[in-house]
Amino acid sequence: MNENLQQACDKYMDYILEQLNALLSIHSPTGYTRQVGEYLMEEYTRLGYAPKRTRKGGVMVDLGGSGNAVMVMAHVDTLGAMVAEVKDNGRLRLTPLGGLNANNVETENCVVRTLDGRCYEGTIQLMDASLHVNDKYQETDRSFDTIELLLDEPVCSKENVLALGITNGSYVCLSPRTRITDSGYIKSRFLDDKLSTAILLGYARCVKEEQIPLPRKVYQHITVFEEVGHGACGSVPEDVEEVLSVDMGCVGSGLECTERQVSICAKDSHGPYHYEVLQALVQAAKDNDIDFATDVYPHYGSDADAALDAGADARHGLIGPGVYASHGYERSHKDGVGNTFALLKAYLG
Repeated sequence: MNENLQQACDKYMDYILEQLNALLSIHSPTGYTRQVGEYLMEEYTRLGYAPKRTRKGGVMVDLGGSGNAVMVMAHVDTLGAMVAEVKDNGRLRLTPLGGLNANNVETENCVVRTLDGRCYEGTIQLMDASLHVNDKYQETDRSFDTIELLLDEPVCSKENVLALGITNGSYVCLSPRTRITDSGYIKSRFLDDKLSTAILLGYARCVKEEQIPLPRKVYQHITVFEEVGHGACGSVPEDVEEVLSVDMGCVGSGLECTERQVSICAKDSHGPYHYEVLQALVQAAKDNDIDFATDVYPHYGSDADAALDAGADARHGLIGPGVYASHGYERSHKDGVGNTFALLKAYLG
């Protein structure tokens, strides 16, 4: 990328990674996002902005500029689970929140948060999980009918569990297991989409500190409920002419993007993104020597899709850092973060 953008990336990278770690340390399965929303309100205020909380629980911020307004979105809700049944033996049957897959949550540490605010640790395991005992361990399909949550409490009955305040509807928050390697790889659950949220915070700080005269009005909207499809179905300011989602870029078979690039999405499961937005994003990347890939996502929906589904009259686009193993133990790279930050700066000002 060009020298000015590289210097900006280098200057704000530590802040972005600090914010990523902070966001990942706050449990926020979709539906339970109050605490992370409060953190974002405090951080945007500390940066010198006047954030507003939406009724749904998202955070809206006006970064300044005038004319041809664009709303840039990332989401801070994550996958998770909910207690669907307290079994007679004290184990918990779970139901997924969002696209959580039973195949990659087995053996994960987690926290159960009751509806009155108490928290208990536990582990998600296959039923009859001892390989030395269970003859069908290898052949058992992993599903939410065959896995269960074991509480790290001395419980052996439904009554024991209910006495702790754990009931149907209690939230289950998975440990993110965040690691940033010396080689620059970022590994964690919930990079979708806390990594992009951290990048937006970095951009907001850059705009404020550098006193950038934005050539058009820019809003940031950190949404919630994205993982269940209606994150941006509302709270679109009337003057917004364009909505841009910043979410994880897909990495996998048949796609061009890697974890070290910024992905520009041409089409997802909902259909194509607006041609003029796609064209402008690609041109901004080319003009500034930003490492990018353009891809078609086979199984995907974004906040930009949700905004248009809800009736927003706006052009729409989608970009994001390349993320491998989406909805599992995800991996990206600092270079992908830098390229996404650079594209935002080149495209928005």
